[in-house]
Amino acid sequence: MTAGMVGLVTGGASGLGRATVERLVQSGASAVILDLPSSDGQALAASLGDRCAFAPADVTSEADVQSAVSLAREKFGKLDLAVNCAGIAVAAKTYNFKKDLPHSLEDFQRVINVNIAGTFNVIRLAVGEMGKNEPDADGHRGCVINTASVAAFDGQVGQAAYSASKGGIVGMTLPIARDLAPMGIRVITIAPGLFSTPLLAGLPEKVRSFLARQVPFPSRLGDPAEFAHLVTSLAENPMINGEVIRLDGAIRMQP
Repeated sequence: MTAGMVGLVTGGASGLGRATVERLVQSGASAVILDLPSSDGQALAASLGDRCAFAPADVTSEADVQSAVSLAREKFGKLDLAVNCAGIAVAAKTYNFKKDLPHSLEDFQRVINVNIAGTFNVIRLAVGEMGKNEPDADGHRGCVINTASVAAFDGQVGQAAYSASKGGIVGMTLPIARDLAPMGIRVITIAPGLFSTPLLAGLPEKVRSFLARQVPFPSRLGDPAEFAHLVTSLAENPMINGEVIRLDGAIRMQP
């Protein structure tokens, strides 16, 4: 079912995005990696062969994202799937009373801008291209899959900016799905728990094993390949729409 699809994956050069790109290509689909010019996107695309291309881009730039969408059309003829994995995080308390210092407003705005506005920028431009697709017998033209986080629901101390940004992605899932329903374009969000990605790789091993033990079952960090598996399952199942799916081993984060 995934074979023959053309997907655009933001943050596609590492972590969850990279695993998604690899699975798409292995499943017979084509993929455009949208990631920063400084990323490993070029090398990854080259290693995956003819059905993969790299679009150096910042998700918050209209021109960058438009050229990535155009690259999908020029190289692969269409766009069926957009997967938003690009995201950033900061950790800071709302107010540090020891240092008498409020949370940096600039840091807060940057996380909101990349995670919410960046995701929306990709959606609004990608669906314009999907709308040109011939609908299938079910009227289906395309699919958008976003990445939120369990932090949208169980935000921890220091996660004000990150949780707010992921809550924003959760909050726009249904209205955008409703907006695009007449065109047969679905919108779904995955809220991953603790996954073994570069965002977590920077942590000391002791902290990582502590985090892994917090997951009820399977009691380990998620494998990015498991996220990618869900992406292809969602792309293939036309009834899933307007929904947020936790992929988290039943974890509920503690404060």
